[in-house]
Amino acid sequence: MRIESCDYLIAGSGMAGLMSALHLASHGRVLLTTKKESAESNTNYAQGGIACVLEPGDSFEQHVADTLDAGAGLCDEAVVRRIVSDAPARIAELEKLGVQFAGRADGRPGYDLGREGGHTHRRVLHAGDITGQQIESALLRAVQAHPNIRILEHAFLIDLITTRWLRRPGENRCVGAYALDRRGGEIFAIRAPWTVLATGGCGKVYLYSSNPDIATGDGVALGWRAGAAVADMEFIQFHPTCLYHPKAKNFLISEAVRGEGAELVDRDGRSFMNRYDPRGSLAPRDIVARAIDSEMKRTAATYCCLDIRHKPKAFLQERFPNIYAACLRFGIDMATDLIPVVPAAHYCCGGLQAGVDGVTSLPGLLAVGEVACTGLHGANRLASNSLLEALVCAHAMAGRLVNAPRPSAADAVKLPDWEYGAAVPSDEQVVVSHNWSEVRTAMWDYVGIVRTDKRLERAQRRIRMLREEIRQYYFDYLVTADILELRNIADVAGLIVRSAARRHESRGLHYTLDYPNKLPQARDTVLPGYRHGLLSTGKA
Repeated sequence: MRIESCDYLIAGSGMAGLMSALHLASHGRVLLTTKKESAESNTNYAQGGIACVLEPGDSFEQHVADTLDAGAGLCDEAVVRRIVSDAPARIAELEKLGVQFAGRADGRPGYDLGREGGHTHRRVLHAGDITGQQIESALLRAVQAHPNIRILEHAFLIDLITTRWLRRPGENRCVGAYALDRRGGEIFAIRAPWTVLATGGCGKVYLYSSNPDIATGDGVALGWRAGAAVADMEFIQFHPTCLYHPKAKNFLISEAVRGEGAELVDRDGRSFMNRYDPRGSLAPRDIVARAIDSEMKRTAATYCCLDIRHKPKAFLQERFPNIYAACLRFGIDMATDLIPVVPAAHYCCGGLQAGVDGVTSLPGLLAVGEVACTGLHGANRLASNSLLEALVCAHAMAGRLVNAPRPSAADAVKLPDWEYGAAVPSDEQVVVSHNWSEVRTAMWDYVGIVRTDKRLERAQRRIRMLREEIRQYYFDYLVTADILELRNIADVAGLIVRSAARRHESRGLHYTLDYPNKLPQARDTVLPGYRHGLLSTGKA
């Protein structure tokens, strides 16, 4: 079996993965894996921007307060303060790498700062409405030019390799991973003393999502199966405003549109958000998503609308060129038409339990970005804090690793060949597509914006049965990328349902009709890593 070796294995090519690679490359050989092309990441689709205190009259204290308010009592305040205060230095770092934000890029003396829901000031750095794409391009250029970084595209991590999985005595430690070459079907091993998961989110666990197709929760599933703890998986942020059109797959109408004055209205143009929150259309996302859901159910409507017709056409085309052009392709002119929108799964506030420095409960394994639960977001993410978290945590993680002694376990263990057993090529691909739809439909119907105990019980039974079917299929047939993604979304779905069932209150993004109030004390929901059923060689 082919074995790759490196000092740092990084999975994921979004901002968290690319910045991690750049920080670590001066201290060792970096192998960066991505399951598709390098540019295919959640970062690349981010329209909004990065929150950073820069406006006169704004302050770190106010940014912290806004984050804590959105997080509904569950944020770790020390983590929030550290990430918020480190923002200006990390923004300067991005600019040195060639990222140009609106304002500075146009030759103006300051930045053109946007405002989004939950923020009390303009503090969102952006590059029009394609901020993520601009950042991704600049970071990819820097990574591709670095001699110590090697990128393996179309390399899908199957499972992490741990010393417990290899039946080694002593503490359980991550020493690498098995991976599938999607293009040729080869399975190979990667040996690494440090593995960094920066695989992004899990929006595709739900039937409707703003995320790209790659967002299948791979990192959370990998870490949990290897023994790492997960936290707060019940807090799934539904973006309130995905474009409602039969041909507009996953297209997001950025919160920045509301930041520039768009109002949420019904199909007849009547505003409704002030009935739900005094902040109106600029309330935090959990409130806005529930309000839209409530209006749709109350009126039997299939969508609500955004109204920004009071803004000049020239302003909309300059501030939102990508969104304006996309809407126009679907026959919607933002300057003259209402924009039909619906909520869709957007961001997972939970993930592998990790510190700001990426350290998880499994030695040798680190998690950075959306795959990690650091305590920044609490029960609801404040808009544009996620790219900031990726920046700050990648820097902090690298600072910890470059000063850490190299563990001997990864170099000493023998990595066994992958055991194919009696697996044969699949002749029942329809099973994969059918189970894929079933998992996502069950999650949308029973574990969506509004939950009940009865819905969660139904979801738990259905997901448990589906996971057993998927596990059997995984053992019977040769590994493909499709079955790996299905296995991962089913595992993550199970974690979301288990976490939601344990929270007997409504807090932030978790709203249940059976427990409509908050408990007096906020507690994280922590689930330990998977502790049984791992084989000594071959498939786990």
